[in-house]
Amino acid sequence: MSLHVYLMRRLVLMIPLLVGISIVSFTISNAIPADPTAANLGERAAADPDIVAAFRHKWGLDQPLHVQYLTYMRNLLRGDMGTSIRSHRPVVEELRRYLPATIELATAGILVSVIAGVIFGVVSAVWRNKPIDFVVRILSLIGVSAPVFWLALIGLLVLYLRWDVVPGPGRLDARVVPPARVTGLYTVDSLVAGDLGLFRNSIEHLLLPALVLGAYSAGLITRITRSSMLEVLSQDYITTARSKGLREWVVVMRHALRNALMPVVTIIGLSYSSLLSGAVLTETIFAWEGIGRYAYNAARTLDFPAIMGVSMLIALVFVVTNLVVDILYYWLDPRLRHG
Repeated sequence: MSLHVYLMRRLVLMIPLLVGISIVSFTISNAIPADPTAANLGERAAADPDIVAAFRHKWGLDQPLHVQYLTYMRNLLRGDMGTSIRSHRPVVEELRRYLPATIELATAGILVSVIAGVIFGVVSAVWRNKPIDFVVRILSLIGVSAPVFWLALIGLLVLYLRWDVVPGPGRLDARVVPPARVTGLYTVDSLVAGDLGLFRNSIEHLLLPALVLGAYSAGLITRITRSSMLEVLSQDYITTARSKGLREWVVVMRHALRNALMPVVTIIGLSYSSLLSGAVLTETIFAWEGIGRYAYNAARTLDFPAIMGVSMLIALVFVVTNLVVDILYYWLDPRLRHG
């Protein structure tokens, strides 16, 4: 099967999937036993029937549910996700504003996870049942078990307040002016502007949130890598490679690791999707203006257009990431190319 046919098949299957997700998200959002008028209007305004009726008419809340959904989908096909009830700004603009911060944090977090997880997983598998194996397994267990908010608070308490080796919350220091917006990623925009001091400041602020956010994924990738490597290292062709006199690192890295990557790639893709969908606790604790905080504020004020915008964005992130993982499968597994 050619790559073009494979991609076309996956893209066609994405359409009913996204439609189904939109129906479920819209139904759940409107099934919440709460009224957005009370959350967005003051007590005195919410007590006035005329004001409430005008509010519901303005935002289409007086229409039947199926009419609201069809109107939303018709606008969505034109690239219009509606207007936020809370800020009165187009949801597309707000997502474009907050998404780069989450992309920057999620990318840094997944890089930490992949580097630490793959290295620790390989080391743990190669030196199975040795002291270093037990240390790695304990660290991975802590990573997947420790609550994110606890790690974040401990990190701030020890590394920021006690030792002062990392800066405080925020994407930059309080008195530092953000770079001119090109991509919205401060690390990239500061390099584009040629400001190395600003780049260093953004990296310093990114380090601790990325470590905290990537801790769970790092532990998970470590365990999956170890398990997959142990299975591959027990295969006959690994024994044959060793009997030929190949160096151990060649056997491990060139013959074993590549064949052990299939389940690892799946976990990396799912982990990155989860990080991109917005880490509410991490972004809140570190005052990181990303999708997670935006979704929390939208849910708190029952801002239905914003809630739907975030839901569709998250769905698209997962679908696209799974597509990328499938393409990597196609490249890694010859059976998909010749099957």
